[in-house]
Amino acid sequence: MKRKPVSLGKVELDQPLMTASGTAGYGAEFADYFGLHDLGAVVTKSVAHFEWPGNRAPRLHPTKSGMLNSVGLQGSGVDHFIEHDLPALERAGAKVVPSIWGHSVDDYRVVTEKLAEVADRIAAIEVNLSCPNLGGDHTMFAHDSRLAGQIIEQCERFGVPLWAKLSPNTDLLVDIARAVLAAGSQALTLVNTVSGMAIDIGTGRPTLGTGRGGLSGPAIRPIAVRCIYDVRAALPNAKIIGVGGVVDAESAVELMMAGADAVQVGTATFADPKAPAKILKALNKWADRRGITDWSQVTSAAHRA
Repeated sequence: MKRKPVSLGKVELDQPLMTASGTAGYGAEFADYFGLHDLGAVVTKSVAHFEWPGNRAPRLHPTKSGMLNSVGLQGSGVDHFIEHDLPALERAGAKVVPSIWGHSVDDYRVVTEKLAEVADRIAAIEVNLSCPNLGGDHTMFAHDSRLAGQIIEQCERFGVPLWAKLSPNTDLLVDIARAVLAAGSQALTLVNTVSGMAIDIGTGRPTLGTGRGGLSGPAIRPIAVRCIYDVRAALPNAKIIGVGGVVDAESAVELMMAGADAVQVGTATFADPKAPAKILKALNKWADRRGITDWSQVTSAAHRA
């Protein structure tokens, strides 16, 4: 059954499901497992305007219901992305949404300016304001409405549609969401990983090289649902992309019913690289069985119940 595209501001997606940033390099790696053109979009690993080595190992630790990571945004920088990774995604037929990050407001401005030079080759930019595992002096911009708004204002002037990725690790989420929308973000990505930690009981030391990391996977889905629900209730006209613990059609539907217009799949790909394609197929079958002709019939259903 054919359904209407999902509208996220100026961006239209043929399907309501994307990859999530940071779980499979820049995304072209998935092309060995399924057609990237079948998804709504591919959101890439976060890229800065500079090279960055990331955090010291160990960087990953499995949990019973997900994974802790402290990769720390390792990457070769936006110039390398434009020269090598973007062409690979284009050859695979992906609708590309680069994710960006930086240490300062100006860092975000510079990387957006570089991506604006290839604006005709990308659909939008996801502005990662909320990576929880850099440590050191890095500011969690998604915990500060003023700084978050300033970043979006600086990036918005280049004319590329922006999606602000926000953090669940704050009680100011609705305020931050309101600020980035007012500054020009066309959509909100809710949510990034939850700050967490694990201890090796044999050594008595943290399992991750930096101590703390970001928890993702099914364990955080109830948090993602709550965050999406709260933001939708406060901002009924916002465009929301839900992410956090999507492992099957039912978990994708749950995020949509909470208020998401579209969803992203991330940690599930560690167990099965084909997960995004499988979940999308199951999600469309779920909608077919219910005669859904427009994904807006599903989005925010919990607010209409």
